[in-house]
Amino acid sequence: MKKFLNTLFVTTQGAYLNKEGESVVVSIEKTVRLRVPIHTLGGIVCFGNVLCSPFLMAHCAQNQVLISFLTENGRFLARVTGKVSGNVRLRRAQYRMADDEAIRLTLAKTFVCAKIANARTVLQRALRDHADKLEDDPFTPVILRLSRVIDAVRSVDNMESLRGCEGDAGREYFGVFDHMITAGKPELSFSARNRRPPTDPVNALLSFIYVLLAHDCAGALEAVGLDPQVGFLHSDRPGRAGLALDLMEEFRPFFADRLVLSLINLKQINARGFTSTESGAVEMNDATRKEVLTAYQSRKQDELRHPYLNEPVPIGMLMFAQALLMARYIRGDLDGYPAFFWR
Repeated sequence: MKKFLNTLFVTTQGAYLNKEGESVVVSIEKTVRLRVPIHTLGGIVCFGNVLCSPFLMAHCAQNQVLISFLTENGRFLARVTGKVSGNVRLRRAQYRMADDEAIRLTLAKTFVCAKIANARTVLQRALRDHADKLEDDPFTPVILRLSRVIDAVRSVDNMESLRGCEGDAGREYFGVFDHMITAGKPELSFSARNRRPPTDPVNALLSFIYVLLAHDCAGALEAVGLDPQVGFLHSDRPGRAGLALDLMEEFRPFFADRLVLSLINLKQINARGFTSTESGAVEMNDATRKEVLTAYQSRKQDELRHPYLNEPVPIGMLMFAQALLMARYIRGDLDGYPAFFWR
């Protein structure tokens, strides 16, 4: 399953993708620029005016290679998938669980606990790594409050209270996010989380990487036979991959947020890579987008020891590993779903 490490990102406007033999061929102005064996790919993400031949889409669908279409600036538009894969009994069990309020709440609490715990770990790492650069310590009080929110999450008995806890944790965490940014200021400062559209470069980066992460989570769930549309924390909504968003919660702080911080703090990107539109939205230019995609793909190659499986796993495979564990839980092979807690 190493193919899940590899996603083909196509950003060049006017590019055309077609199938030749067992490869995807990328052509620009009728000149072949890239040829990649399809069996090595876990997904293809097309930005803006990028076309795919029907034969390529059909072949990818048959081989569980997810194709996502985004606007040039990274807003999700559509996804091409094939036939429903996996054992029908697995999906029926998933649907029954999603309709059971008690099970749904239990799983939703697990996702939220993992998200908050991983956000707390990000702050603990920041405190350790940047203590010598801080005049005071903004992190420790927030770390303690996040711990209290985790305790509150474990005791809630309804979804409304759970979402309230999640919102409280988000405000605490993003309230000190700017302190983790050590370069590029004031242009790359962060004041608060905003989206639809993002109105500053840091929020534009966060939103963009979240879209990429959602694509990978949906592909992992499809690969193990689960329905990415039917979630537990995220309720059903036409066009929304609820379970992919559920799974993604575990990886937002650890993967996406830390990647944004690395890109800024290592000066791989700068404020010149962003522009403001008349509506107030902030968008990244093509060069910055390519830099982000390269860093995203590179980060997926790094390894860490999985806290539950207790073995080295490439970061790009974490979503697939968690999808497998979720499928095992839904099938009844595990007593509970072991969410990813970063140590």
